[in-house]
Amino acid sequence: MEHKEEKFWSPYKAGIMLGLVLLASFLLLGKGLGASGGAARLGAFALHAVAPEHVEANPYLAGMFTGGKNPLDHFLVFLGIGVFLGGIVSSFAAGRLRPRVVRGPRIGIPGRLALAMLGGTIMGMAARMARGCTSGQAMSGGAMMSVGAWVFMLAIFVGGYAMAYFVRRQWT
Repeated sequence: MEHKEEKFWSPYKAGIMLGLVLLASFLLLGKGLGASGGAARLGAFALHAVAPEHVEANPYLAGMFTGGKNPLDHFLVFLGIGVFLGGIVSSFAAGRLRPRVVRGPRIGIPGRLALAMLGGTIMGMAARMARGCTSGQAMSGGAMMSVGAWVFMLAIFVGGYAMAYFVRRQWT
């Protein structure tokens, strides 16, 4: 498989744009950005459709329905939808809108998908246990100069570099 260099957005411009979106979120909504809250609300809504008694017996999940509220009526749900649609539009605009699995030469598609699923599952479970995801903690907490957010981000980078030692051979 021959590697073709693809054109991506400048990470500096994208970072500045993301910072402006975060600033707008604080100014307009009085809240920062995050992703796991929207995913949790989608999960609660879906679970309520098949097992409403279970959701109503769970204080965490039931809180999303208190007072006749719809858990999907929350800005984080719309943020997630916007991120998904924005990714499709961006991919289309860059000419990369096609099904494929990006992987290194030493790992097959099933192995790549398994690692991605494992990593995503671990991050998702950890985000809910920590009551927030890496994007909310790092961006929103970091923007508010929270010491805990900065320590958390340092730990994420150290952990990422440490784990890279074990999986980098899959990419080279």
